[in-house]
Amino acid sequence: MARTPTFKLGKSSNPTMTKEDVTKLVEKKAYELYEKRGRKSGHSIDDWLEAERIIKGKLSSR
Repeated sequence: MARTPTFKLGKSSNPTMTKEDVTKLVEKKAYELYEKRGRKSGHSIDDWLEAERIIKGKLSSR
């Protein structure tokens, strides 16, 4: 299956990112948020949404 670019990041060495790339970044950030809260369960959706907001904000500011 072909990888479809979703974000253009300007003149960097990797000018495009796929949806899969963004998802991996969000997963990593969501896990960091989970660990920061002391690994308490019950907030996975909140962590995911916050991680998406953070990652997409960083990508759009480039």
